[in-house]
Amino acid sequence: MDILITNDDGYQAKGIKILTEIMCQFGSLTVIAPKKHQSGMSMAVSLGLKQIAYKELSSEEVEEKTWPTGKSCGRCDTGAKWSYLDATPASCVKFGLNTIFEKKFPDVVVSGINHGSNATAASCYSGTLGAAQEAAVNGIPAIGVSLATLNPDADFSAVEKYFPDIFRMIMSNLPGKRGIYYNVNFPDIPADRIKGIRTGFQGKGRWVREFKHWDPDVYRHLGITPELLGQSSCPETEPGEELFMMVGDYLDDPDNTRRSDHWIMNEGYISIVAHNIDTTDYGEVERIGRLGFDMDFR
Repeated sequence: MDILITNDDGYQAKGIKILTEIMCQFGSLTVIAPKKHQSGMSMAVSLGLKQIAYKELSSEEVEEKTWPTGKSCGRCDTGAKWSYLDATPASCVKFGLNTIFEKKFPDVVVSGINHGSNATAASCYSGTLGAAQEAAVNGIPAIGVSLATLNPDADFSAVEKYFPDIFRMIMSNLPGKRGIYYNVNFPDIPADRIKGIRTGFQGKGRWVREFKHWDPDVYRHLGITPELLGQSSCPETEPGEELFMMVGDYLDDPDNTRRSDHWIMNEGYISIVAHNIDTTDYGEVERIGRLGFDMDFR
């Protein structure tokens, strides 16, 4: 099996190193990950007259550069072919399909392991899932994997224990139609406390009070600094500018049920949601058609 792996946290993140360790048992791995942190990019691509840097990486380069500390994880010798692209996660998939896999697409694209939940409305913005969407556009099975913690040094042992069987179940029961990609979210609890797996749907909700004045210390307790994300702690400003950051509070929707993906995780289960790249609401199309929106002007 040919497997293309990417993420949105960048090639140095711990999550993608663990994912390659998990996936090496299933086939030949090609890793093309963003050079820098690319969270929140959804399905954005790097277009236009912009230079896009690509670099093939040796196993030594991969091993010595582990986000956030540079500390070796000591387990990255999987035989995977590693490279980075200075572009979005979806662009990484595009690049792979147009170069390495130009003649034959990979059998599956796996994106992650994301540092942070991609449940509920976060799935709309996720670069992790944006990469999976790019695969789905091309008719390739795709899975996004996330762990509900932003900690750069997160404990991924629950994913290591349970994701292999989830992957086997998905790949042995693929649907007959195009466009589906799977969103797998793990709660941030020890493996022995996970109660099981639940299939569900994208939860409803939104963020409020999202824009707060710039404070680089907000996430420092997790080891996340602007420098880690390729930014400056003291960015230059133009006269009259104010600096803000997006650090909102999540507002749950009262219509959610226990099958909402974030509720599933809150109850100690792994959540699996099947999304489709086709966002058409077919019922609404039929409804507005009956209202007379279909018309001829001649």
